[in-house]
Amino acid sequence: MAFYASVSFGKDSLAMLLLLLEKKMPLDEVIFYNSEMEFQAIYDIRDRIRPVLEQRGVRFTEVRPDASFLYNMLERPVNSKKNGFHLGYGWCGGPCRWGTKLKTRSLDGVALDAEVHYVGIAADEPERLAKLEPPKCSPLAEAGMTETDCLAFCYERGFFWEENGVRLYDILESV
Repeated sequence: MAFYASVSFGKDSLAMLLLLLEKKMPLDEVIFYNSEMEFQAIYDIRDRIRPVLEQRGVRFTEVRPDASFLYNMLERPVNSKKNGFHLGYGWCGGPCRWGTKLKTRSLDGVALDAEVHYVGIAADEPERLAKLEPPKCSPLAEAGMTETDCLAFCYERGFFWEENGVRLYDILESV
């Protein structure tokens, strides 16, 4: 049986990973999708966690997109029904979720043989939870942890996402 966890090293997925480790739940591999456009704080936390995973015998796999984020956003030839031919998908956010699709496809590709694929979706994200299909599951939702709980859980364990003296979650909803 193979147990995978998709971890972005933001508050929810880090809380999930810490919860899995603390509860000694089965975990064979952690998968991180590196868009190469993350805050340095994400990479710093990743680098702090990797030795912990290694110590516990948990594999760490980092996947990257085939093309750079900036190429996809600004240069990729796109022919859409709505906008015709143009360059780039545009900014990734709101209704334009091309980055999420690339990430999900890459993570799912690594976890093909997963019996269980843990994902960091909090209990107060019902729309996202409703879309989960086995083998994906949310230990956070099962533990009743909200997004606020996840941030507090990480802070209690010394993870703060700081850049230039600023705690990113003090000014941003998502890091």
